[in-house]
This record gives sequence, C-alpha cells and structure tokens, in this order.
Amino acid sequence: MKKYLCWLFGVLFVSAGINHFVSPQFYMNVMPPYIPWHFELVILSGIIEVVLGMGFLYSKTRKVSAYGIIALLIAVLPAHIFMIQKPEILPNVPVWFLYARFPIQIFIGVCGWFLSRNIEIEEN
Repeated sequence: MKKYLCWLFGVLFVSAGINHFVSPQFYMNVMPPYIPWHFELVILSGIIEVVLGMGFLYSKTRKVSAYGIIALLIAVLPAHIFMIQKPEILPNVPVWFLYARFPIQIFIGVCGWFLSRNIEIEEN
C-alpha cells in the first residue's frame, strides 16, 4: 500500500509542478508584492516540485525529497498568508478554503515525512 501512496504523492507533486508552467499567472497573482522575481520564482518552484515529486518515486531519494517538500511547503507560506489577506485575488475560491490550506499543507508535509521513513518497499 505504501508503494502506491508514494507513487500517488510523487505524481501529485510532479503534476502540481507542471501546473506552474501551464498557469504561471495564477501563481504570480498569489505572491505577496514584497517578494521579488515573481515569474522566476514561480518557474523555480515548479521545477523544484517536479524534481522532488520524481525523487519521491525512488526509495534512495525519497527521504531527501520529503524534506525538500516540507521546506517548500514552509517557503510558500507567505503566499498562503497573502491569499487570506487579499481573498479578492481569488474570487472563485471560498475564504474558508484559504484557511483550510494551512492544515492541508501540514497534512501533506506529515504524509511526505511518514512515507519517507525507512520502511522497505519493493520497487518493480
């Protein structure tokens, strides 16, 4: 079961990373104005998500990827706070969901950490 959850986790992060290239304007809109280089950081974070997601698919790189994902989740906290402060930038997203993102992000980080633990998975 853990093997499939690791693949799901990896694929979700790769997909999220690819979305940074497909819809960069969305991510640029939710970045606080005090953070420079919006476009460059959106592309960089997309690359990082793809790399970390791919790294999650292999047991040898899973732990590093899990810690990277946790660091990335912490790094994007300013954007989540900005979305709460300026909910009008996402008029189609309910405000309650913007608040719910915090526990969701914590859950994702805990799941990544749990899945990276040294429980052997046969990789076929």
